[in-house]
Amino acid sequence: MPAPPPLLAGIAVVDTGGVCSALAGRILADLGATVTCVEGPDGHPLRADPARFTAWTLRSAVVRVAGRDDPVLAGLLGTAHGVLHAPGQPGDLGLDPDLAPGCVWVAVTPFGADGPRAGWRAGDLGIMAASGNLFCTGDPDRPPVRCAEPLSEAHAGPEAAFALLTGLATGGPARVDVSMQETVCSANMAAPARFRHTGFRGVRRGDRVGASREIWRTADGWVSFGLRGGPARVPGLRLLAGLVGTRAWSAVDWDRWSPAGAGAETLAELERDLAAFFASRTTTELYRLACETNLMLAPVRGPAEILACEHLAARRFFWAGPDGHRLPPAFATVHVGDPDGRGGAAAPVPGTSPSPRPPDPGLASRPPWAGIRILELGAGAAGPLATRAFAEHGATVLRIESRARPDFLRLYALGPDNPHGLEGSALFDGLNAGKRSVAINLKHPEGRDLARRLAVEWADAVVENFAPRALAGLGLDHASLAAERPDLVMASSSLCGQTGPRRDYPGFGGQGAALGGYNFLTGWPDRAPVGPHGTVTDSLAPRFLAAALAAALRFRQRTGRGCYVDLSQVETAVYTLAPWLLDYQADGCVHGRRGNEEPGAVVHGLFACRAETAADGTTVDDRWVAIAAWTTEEAARLAEVTGGDVAAWCVTRTRAEVAETLQGIGIEAVPVADFGDLHDDPQLAHRGHFLALTHPVLGPGLYERGGFRVAGAPGGYDRPGPTLGQDTDRLLEDLLGLGPAERARLADTLR
Repeated sequence: MPAPPPLLAGIAVVDTGGVCSALAGRILADLGATVTCVEGPDGHPLRADPARFTAWTLRSAVVRVAGRDDPVLAGLLGTAHGVLHAPGQPGDLGLDPDLAPGCVWVAVTPFGADGPRAGWRAGDLGIMAASGNLFCTGDPDRPPVRCAEPLSEAHAGPEAAFALLTGLATGGPARVDVSMQETVCSANMAAPARFRHTGFRGVRRGDRVGASREIWRTADGWVSFGLRGGPARVPGLRLLAGLVGTRAWSAVDWDRWSPAGAGAETLAELERDLAAFFASRTTTELYRLACETNLMLAPVRGPAEILACEHLAARRFFWAGPDGHRLPPAFATVHVGDPDGRGGAAAPVPGTSPSPRPPDPGLASRPPWAGIRILELGAGAAGPLATRAFAEHGATVLRIESRARPDFLRLYALGPDNPHGLEGSALFDGLNAGKRSVAINLKHPEGRDLARRLAVEWADAVVENFAPRALAGLGLDHASLAAERPDLVMASSSLCGQTGPRRDYPGFGGQGAALGGYNFLTGWPDRAPVGPHGTVTDSLAPRFLAAALAAALRFRQRTGRGCYVDLSQVETAVYTLAPWLLDYQADGCVHGRRGNEEPGAVVHGLFACRAETAADGTTVDDRWVAIAAWTTEEAARLAEVTGGDVAAWCVTRTRAEVAETLQGIGIEAVPVADFGDLHDDPQLAHRGHFLALTHPVLGPGLYERGGFRVAGAPGGYDRPGPTLGQDTDRLLEDLLGLGPAERARLADTLR
């Protein structure tokens, strides 16, 4: 197996968290930490799922102990820098942070370590139900539906890894509390925070995104293609118009196309024509066309197609283990710089590298990433969500934007219902809370020079999510910047990565979900693939990017050496599905969509509940509760309470009545929350999930926090998302010494 990069060399992590933290341990090991997975006398909870146990302990030493008083465990804790644990969860050894008071202790639990629902039981189904994400996934005429693989684990793993590294950034011992519920909430792309303005509770649209269809049947499978507008999609729509060749497709002005404004009859005709075109061709034919023409169309891949992918092979994404089964040896490609050219470490550039903090005998009392400066280039969600996580915990994040080429999230908001123009995007605002913005037109040579100076002279790290090769044409790629700043830390996030035959393949999270396996796994077996809601790779990839960037900053702080992280959205999705791929290779069976069923559970599903009255007096139906009984004994207790007919018992009760009754007898039961319900969730209220801030244009609003808290450390955002160029004058004068006269001369560039 390829050796991990040395980003976390010398860091020892003890993982006792069982199911909740296993993926986090694997991620930290992939970044170079020494990870020991500790299991109790009854074994690790994941041993019942051999593929997951193998995948997540691939780089870990597995040690069995007799209990919390075992001297072997005491020895491990005595030399550890960080501990992952899961109080009250399966496999919990009952550890107390006092056993290793100098460590960073990260507790990973379904709802957080304290609060009114801290003691509630919940597996993946319950966590997804509580997050608002499950409610929006599936078909409108059926119950919400989960992904067949544990999506809450996929999000919480990188979140917990970043949480541990954030704890280490305090410079002393720390206590970190990760809520899996709160972590998954952000997969909704800030939609819950806007509920009080929009009243939008969420909706299940099946194979549609907005007004238009997203998933299409082919002659032998499925493809993802959004019949939506926007500059990036226009070339593909024109190409398809010529191929489909019908009168309806020839009559559309694709430069101005918007499915929402097309009219139901026109949209239905266009979809019928396109459906016939796709159905007459194989998935392979259509994907070949997409690769040759940069059409934003992606095959809905199953395990066989993922393992056979030539692009992943070219990037050496898979490693063949001793048994011949292939699995990812890492979630990202990391290139470590060598600034002195002789193999040794060079001193950090004066005035730019974060200084190591002295040990703090107490818990954290300042934002962990205070003093770290991140320069951000890019748009959309995958990069900005990663940097927002740093801003929440004290870093200064500076976005470079331009009115000549605004972030497409700003452009999407333009329309007759938006009186604020480019400042009217609530989605951009929510995903960029806490950041600064300077307006620099990178098409101008002087603009590129200003961006280069910010990267070389000011930033501790540069994060970008442009298309591969875009920054090279501007002289702002890693190679160009590192030539002037050898200790530069830089990270690039793109759909398919910076190398390989498909690196220029265009797309967003919708294509990532299809290529990465998540569409294949989500939905009902007798219907088209769906979601998961929120274009899943747009919320997964940023968590991995944040963990890698945190490790890279620590490495630079320790060694004075820079590094470059190449992260692919598709690869992070496939990485989280490694157990699924191992299962396929072991038995040859294609495990796909199965609704809400779960092998090994006696009862596992969603049950309809009584309608409820909302705070505004309206009646809210579409009420569900998630229930899981894992043993015959639990199923017997459930039957005793419900009279043997769970569905009939639930439908006469509210979600809260069902959940509280069943949780009281030790049965997993969690209300399925919509976006409005999240504002009434007592656990989220206890954790202060929603922050109130006032945007200078949009006015008062709510902003969502991430999934963890560092005890004693300030957190949250000091401002909402920035207006375009809001900080240009002040920051360019403060950071680069550009006075009023110089800024006036550069007026065309600073816009």
